[in-house]
Amino acid sequence: MTNHSIPDVLERVRALNPERSFIVQAPAGSGKTTLLIQRFLRLLTRVDAPEEIIAITFTRKAAAEMRTRVLETLEAYQEIGCNNDDLETEHERLNRELSAAVLLRDRQLGWQLIENPQRLRIQTIDSLCASLIRQMPILSQLGAPPKITECAEELYLEAARRTLEEIKTKTEIAHDIRKLFEHLDNDWTRVESLLAEMLAKRDQWLRHVANKIPREELETALQNTRRNALQTIYRLFPSGLQNELAQLMRYAATNLSQREEKYKQSAIIASLDLENISTAQVQYWQGITELFLKSDGDWREIINVRQGFPTGTNALEKKQAKEWKDRWENLIEALRSQEDLRQALQAIRQLPPEQYSNQQWQIIGAITRLLHQAVAELTVVFQQRGEVDFAEITARAFQALGDSEAPTDLALSLDYRIKHLLIDEFQDTSISQFRLIEKLVIGWEAGDERTLFAVGDPMQSIYRFREAEVGLFLQARQQGLVISH
Repeated sequence: MTNHSIPDVLERVRALNPERSFIVQAPAGSGKTTLLIQRFLRLLTRVDAPEEIIAITFTRKAAAEMRTRVLETLEAYQEIGCNNDDLETEHERLNRELSAAVLLRDRQLGWQLIENPQRLRIQTIDSLCASLIRQMPILSQLGAPPKITECAEELYLEAARRTLEEIKTKTEIAHDIRKLFEHLDNDWTRVESLLAEMLAKRDQWLRHVANKIPREELETALQNTRRNALQTIYRLFPSGLQNELAQLMRYAATNLSQREEKYKQSAIIASLDLENISTAQVQYWQGITELFLKSDGDWREIINVRQGFPTGTNALEKKQAKEWKDRWENLIEALRSQEDLRQALQAIRQLPPEQYSNQQWQIIGAITRLLHQAVAELTVVFQQRGEVDFAEITARAFQALGDSEAPTDLALSLDYRIKHLLIDEFQDTSISQFRLIEKLVIGWEAGDERTLFAVGDPMQSIYRFREAEVGLFLQARQQGLVISH
């Protein structure tokens, strides 16, 4: 019996259809993981072996908790039985029905899931990648399974150090190293640290560096980044406060323009001719950021003459100055609770230029070649230490699967064995992980009894350091998994 008093109960029931794929968007606390577990149970009633279902999470703790919840649901039914009037809620009734069906399937096929919980393939995406390369060590080019380390900073530093030692040679790399040192004031420690930091994030940039993207295309990307930032910040800024903002900016800019030269260096000066916030370009928003945020990115508490708000020298000027400061305080108070806006303002400060200077382009070329060398050195370090990081595991698993034109034996084997893929907290998927998931489902078609089910909240992203991209969630929701080669 369906309880129609729950607003989204029909959507939840529809999401359990084992013949269709779904991407579910819902906020924190709405029961996304519970829905995923119920879907997992429903799928267990359809497969020939529990290993045909893979549920992916992003932490070992989450994977363990999900496995525990599945088993507890099954065990609770075993203990209670099917004729218990104490189960009154729709959720409990559904769990009872699903558990009964799963345990019946379990007895029919001899799975013994409660005694053998390891047959439930609930794992992190990193452990999934590790299992892939263990199955195909030659294709993944890692040979015997290496140890996966969560703290690879020492390995990155060693690879960076080996790269910089090439300065002793007479190769092109040595020339690039010298150029980078000149750019960074010959600070060896700083250069070494920067290279190590880049190696830690190589899954974010390596595909771009490998493709040798032309300067024009990169500069187009810079311009798109600036345009997107403007669209975001304009959307976030309350429309009813935009006229007041423009007036405050012109007031501050006028005052700064009339003072000594050091005050005229402020980004606020650009707003002398600001009329319409809707057409404000980057330089105006950088001035707005200067007026409302401190250098550390937090909201300002006070303003003074350095931001274009003098105290005045006589009674009339002091009165007018106080009125303008009061208006600023009222405006910032109206904005202070808007965390998304604060972050967007701070991001404006960090926007790249519209195009590279010739000197910048030469440095980019040198850095690009150095990064290639550093990645090669890191591969050697991995081999010598018998250790790899998560990014390496993901990259090698991706390689081991081949592509749609030439799938490997592993890909064909997985295509046969994996029938259902479930992903929790999908908004935390990085670009490299997203591409791996694309490969896992590359041959799937509607009606072939294989499904993808993902749940997440694009407003929550807890793994930005792993290159999580909320945009990937939105892309997948709107377009499905579009395979890229």
